[in-house]
Amino acid sequence: MNPIKTGLKKKIKVLIVDDSLVFRERLARGLAQDSGIEVVGTAPNAYVARDKIIKLRPDVMTLDVEMPGMSGIEFLRRLMPQYPIPVVVVSAVSENVFDALNAGAVDFITKPDLRKQISSDFFINELIVKIKIASTAKVGHWKKDISQGDILRSSKGDIKNKIIAIGASAGGTEAIAKIISTFTKDMPGTVIVQHMPAVFTKMYADRLNNSYLVDVKEAENGDNVYPGRVLIAPGEHHMRLKKRGDTYYVECFRGQKVSGHCPSVDVLFSSVAQVAGKDAVGIILTGMGSDGSKGLLEMREKGARTIGQDEKSCVVYGMPKIAYEIGAVEKQVPLDKIPQTLQRILEE
Repeated sequence: MNPIKTGLKKKIKVLIVDDSLVFRERLARGLAQDSGIEVVGTAPNAYVARDKIIKLRPDVMTLDVEMPGMSGIEFLRRLMPQYPIPVVVVSAVSENVFDALNAGAVDFITKPDLRKQISSDFFINELIVKIKIASTAKVGHWKKDISQGDILRSSKGDIKNKIIAIGASAGGTEAIAKIISTFTKDMPGTVIVQHMPAVFTKMYADRLNNSYLVDVKEAENGDNVYPGRVLIAPGEHHMRLKKRGDTYYVECFRGQKVSGHCPSVDVLFSSVAQVAGKDAVGIILTGMGSDGSKGLLEMREKGARTIGQDEKSCVVYGMPKIAYEIGAVEKQVPLDKIPQTLQRILEE
């Protein structure tokens, strides 16, 4: 186990909310293995959880999505305006996790098969990491505008050879949606790595595709990249940009983690630097760690334009911070200013 250093001297106080007594107890025992975490309470439903939040003041809450009486999503919508608290959703495989993220959750993790010890152990280790990341997240501004922004103007320049590359982690699903919501069909081809498990990347791509003007899909090996199309790296696969003649396409492949992740933003950005060079724009968004910083620096050194999300608008100011500190970020702006900044760059 490699616990993330949070810089906190005190233990992270966690409240577990799940309607299953067996699951609550299993979580409590598992989290107690980590010396940096203290489970201060458990709750079987949203009503008990609300009272315990007021009484116990936990630092992080784990929350089941499907509960009797009031769903986890509805609970989040009512809770966050009054008691903003970092939440890690624990859920079965379902598109509901994206509604939970939209309602203010920091991250999510899928429920394991508790009959399999290996699956259960892996789950607990991953949840500990996510709780520690969540404990550093800023949720006081969770009500940030994540609705559709102003649609960008049609591009005046030649965009056929242009490429937009975006990388994000914790808090990234909503940040990416905010940016994509402004895209028109004549935006340059866009490639994205969002740290997310397999299965969910397709759900996320379909969700964006059904919501906005551009075509969004989970990338498949050999997919072409062209104006008006957005490709999202599939979970557990790296994605590289390639070029054949004057046509861009992607290569998706399984591999070891790079910069701690698969898919890795560094893998994508490095390939964009080599293939697209000065014709690319790189954007690094909210997330823990340093993935993407080296690749973004490669992009900038090859003549690409680069944008980093600023600290105030990040849920977790990790990836953009490292990228900024090593000189990879040309322009650092709030999330809601990134579309306009991108527009100006494309028109120069």
